[in-house]
Amino acid sequence: MLYNLVDQYKNLLDELGLFSIFKVLYQLEFRAFCAVVLSFLIVLCLGKRTIRWLMRQKIGDAPEFYRADLNELMKSKAATPTMGGILICASILVTIVLLADLRVLYVRLAIIVLLWLAVLGGWDDWLKLTSARRSPGSREGLYAWEKLLFQLGIGAAAGYFLYRWGGTKIEPHVLNLPFQRTYLPTATSPRPLAESLIVLGPVAFVIVTTLLIAGTSNAVNLTDGMDGLAGGTLAVAAFAFMVLCYIAGTFAAAQGLLVPFVEHAEEMMVVTGAMAGASLGFLWFNCAPAQVFMGDTGSLPLGGLLAYVAVVIRQEILLLIIGGIFFLEMASVILQVAYFKYSGGKRIFRCSPIHHHYHLGGWSEQQVVVRFWVLAVALATLALVSIKLR
Repeated sequence: MLYNLVDQYKNLLDELGLFSIFKVLYQLEFRAFCAVVLSFLIVLCLGKRTIRWLMRQKIGDAPEFYRADLNELMKSKAATPTMGGILICASILVTIVLLADLRVLYVRLAIIVLLWLAVLGGWDDWLKLTSARRSPGSREGLYAWEKLLFQLGIGAAAGYFLYRWGGTKIEPHVLNLPFQRTYLPTATSPRPLAESLIVLGPVAFVIVTTLLIAGTSNAVNLTDGMDGLAGGTLAVAAFAFMVLCYIAGTFAAAQGLLVPFVEHAEEMMVVTGAMAGASLGFLWFNCAPAQVFMGDTGSLPLGGLLAYVAVVIRQEILLLIIGGIFFLEMASVILQVAYFKYSGGKRIFRCSPIHHHYHLGGWSEQQVVVRFWVLAVALATLALVSIKLR
């Protein structure tokens, strides 16, 4: 909004001698940096007040697992409020509205994805955590199929609008594979390698987008099980995607690195910057011992928004690498459930998601979290380095 206002009234500001002060907003890198700082400060300033409000609403409960030994390890978290994701999502929303170019379709769709999944996660948290106040036998949270239906719905809607209005060129619809050159450089300009690219049609594009948004949303949700684990890993992923958004939206950078150029995708730097700052701010209160948990209110929209950005800049495959921790967590649950049913009650892991496996194996919670952060940084670095190997 600030950028749009400055752009609209730049002549008036120039007449008043103020344009030289505000023209810095034309620099995308400055707005992206400010997005990190602003979202961080919003969470930091409102964190204690929000936590007190959540405690007054009694938005907290003891974590319960099917293993008594894990419940014993987690019993200290009984009084910790959850639904802290409202703080994260509010911070991201305010930051995007203030600093991003709201005329860009990608930005407006990002806001819709954020709000849709935040409301979904918030409603699920509220039902689960206030069930004791309501009549006996009232449902505890949304059914799994209800959550999945809404996740698939926003994924399909985002995929349709991205394909329909995301550009008519080849690049915004290419499935960008690792080590694949999107362009063949010539003496003057790059030329698309159309004959060797996988260009997604409308149905395939919507399917990929739907599965990625719903899958990543659930993967981050499964990762949110230890103090600081999801928040720290998300911050790493968001910073990595800031770099990728700059490359995808800058013609010279995309040309030099032979990746798809997506016009206006550079505005996603503000979105990912807001995600990174809000995640870091939340870590201030979520690091061990946590004062508040993210809950579905934060994990569902953050995962979905991260996947949405990956689709916009055509880096779905790199999302699988950068978000490797999230998908490892989800894979551990799928494998555990499938093997349990197939073997008649046997398990691959002590407990899933896999961070509980290591916790029960003797690692302290802090060791699990920090080591997963280290892996997240290594995976993000690997993904960024791989762009050059084409």
